[in-house]
Amino acid sequence: MGRSAPHAHTRTDCCGPTRRTVLAALGGALAASLAQAGTAGAQPHSVIATDLEVVTITDTTAILTWTTVAPDASGRLVPVDADAEVRLGPVDSPLTTVYADQHPTPFHYAQIDGLEPGRPYRFEAWSRGARAVPALNATTLIPGAPESTGRFTTLVPPPGRRLRTLALANDLHFGEEVSGLIVGDLPPGVRQDPALPPYPEVMLDALLDDLRRPDRAADRLLLAGDLTAEASSADSRAVRAKLDRWGALGSDYFVVRGNHDRPHTDSDYAGCAPAPRDHHDCWAEEFTPRQELIEQDMGGLRVLGLDTSDLDGSGGRIERPQFDVLRERLRAEPDRPTLVFGHHPVTVESGLTNPAGPGFVLDRTDSAELQALYERSPGVFLQHSGHTHRNLRSRPDTAYGVEFLEVAAVKEYPGGYSLLRLYEGGYMVNFYKTRTDAARRWSATSRAEYFGLIPNYTLGSCADRNHVVLRDFSGLS
Repeated sequence: MGRSAPHAHTRTDCCGPTRRTVLAALGGALAASLAQAGTAGAQPHSVIATDLEVVTITDTTAILTWTTVAPDASGRLVPVDADAEVRLGPVDSPLTTVYADQHPTPFHYAQIDGLEPGRPYRFEAWSRGARAVPALNATTLIPGAPESTGRFTTLVPPPGRRLRTLALANDLHFGEEVSGLIVGDLPPGVRQDPALPPYPEVMLDALLDDLRRPDRAADRLLLAGDLTAEASSADSRAVRAKLDRWGALGSDYFVVRGNHDRPHTDSDYAGCAPAPRDHHDCWAEEFTPRQELIEQDMGGLRVLGLDTSDLDGSGGRIERPQFDVLRERLRAEPDRPTLVFGHHPVTVESGLTNPAGPGFVLDRTDSAELQALYERSPGVFLQHSGHTHRNLRSRPDTAYGVEFLEVAAVKEYPGGYSLLRLYEGGYMVNFYKTRTDAARRWSATSRAEYFGLIPNYTLGSCADRNHVVLRDFSGLS
């Protein structure tokens, strides 16, 4: 934890996962999930408090989540209602109860405010007499993880006054009905209870509700692609309508296209705007034309949005006209503080560490050209991407000062967004899960994706989710 310097970073390539790769991964996942279920069932309490995660750590706040379950008549673990308590104190002091919620729920979300910056704390979370423990996954059980040690240290914010707060989000998949599919019907997907609203609506509503609350207070929302499941006219209109009830496109919120938002050739799209090679683009009728750079000034901060979607396929590309406009903008003001957002991750590290491989991220040639532009533009400090549905900071391919940040999906576990808080002396990044009752339920439900292994991949380390970078933004207003 503590202060974090900009990483040195990475690049990309071209082909999706094979059926053999998916089957091999799922075999390992199934074995691990069975082992986890056996361990959980052996705990001594009738109620088991599990899946403990210290999701968010800021300079003054920590947010813990966990779930309470119990065996049903057949011995299967099912969610059960329970109370929630958090005991916390500085590491050199006794624990005291700082959070208590008697409202019964299986899906617990405890936000602890009023902490001191840069101070180490220890903690315990309890429900109905059972102490919450982390699930058996690498993210929360690695040495030093807050969940495994029962300790965390609050961040130290950058110096100077806070300038603004930007929300970074992606992967809404509006219109999707089954979550967690990779190839065909593998692995078995997760569906919403038919008595409840569709999960993409639940999670988008929860995101927009969160961002207007005083403890989040986002000034602007940047959505890095995959707003829809397949860019149909109906889904594009519906997601636009929800976003427009929150704010205005181009002033309150900004969007770029993801691979799920690309033009299609199906007859259902024939009435929409024409696109190359007999495609039709329903998404563009609600948002922006394909492969068009967007630009916005925010008190001296330049925000650039890249359309990295290919005409067909899941990998990313930047076509020549958009590259030329980007080059012109960066060359004109290379030192201007600049944040870039686009759907596809950029770096080699990202390509090698996602299950679909290098072909899932930005094309290698385009990545090299993009990073060469950044090396000549020292004002660029962060690129926000989606697509991989995980929290990760990856390294650029050569040593220069841009942070490449992937943010987990809105639409499924862990179900949230990141806040980028800009100060005169740098910025702080924090990931938040959404917190409505319906969102917490769906996040716990979709945790079962990939045979319960999704937390190992998507949650990200505590430092990926929460970190500070020092940088001079004193010229911004």
